[in-house]
Amino acid sequence: MSDFYDKIKPRLHRRIGRELRAAHRVLDLGCGSCDLVRYLAEAYHQDVTGVDLTGHSFPARRRTREGDHYHCLKRDAAKLGFAQDMSADAVVMVWSLHEMEKPKAVLQEAYRVLRPGGELLVVDFPRDSLAQQLWNEDYYRPPEVAALLRGAAFELVRVRLIEEGQLMWARGYRPPARSVSAA
Repeated sequence: MSDFYDKIKPRLHRRIGRELRAAHRVLDLGCGSCDLVRYLAEAYHQDVTGVDLTGHSFPARRRTREGDHYHCLKRDAAKLGFAQDMSADAVVMVWSLHEMEKPKAVLQEAYRVLRPGGELLVVDFPRDSLAQQLWNEDYYRPPEVAALLRGAAFELVRVRLIEEGQLMWARGYRPPARSVSAA
């Protein structure tokens, strides 16, 4: 049963790529071995940076066949000091929100680095999923993820279950900059 996730991984990467295809600068928080980072750089020629606490399984080569660079950094996702305010078009977190020690701080940092109109995409296992049966980890319910995103100031938050209810697909946006009119 655990091979279910290995089977859906390529399809999930394609789906994420289609969702984030308009983004030029993408940040992947909790990137693990940088698989998604590499995929987005290769398939969409995006400028992608992956961040993970472990960093032990990062690829040695960080250049696509076409010569595009991607970055994998050993950092705490709750402290993205290397990233400037409003410098990313999209932030993605795959199978990692439930692993974050300080999810509120991570989401606040994601909000800080997103440009106005930028998208946050969270893909994770929901509570009572096959993943919970297999690994007995503490996962969120969709309303809990929606509340976390709204609590970090994201707007147009939408959370739904995909892949036969085995994955949660959550989106939120940093609101566009509001123009100030002269009085």
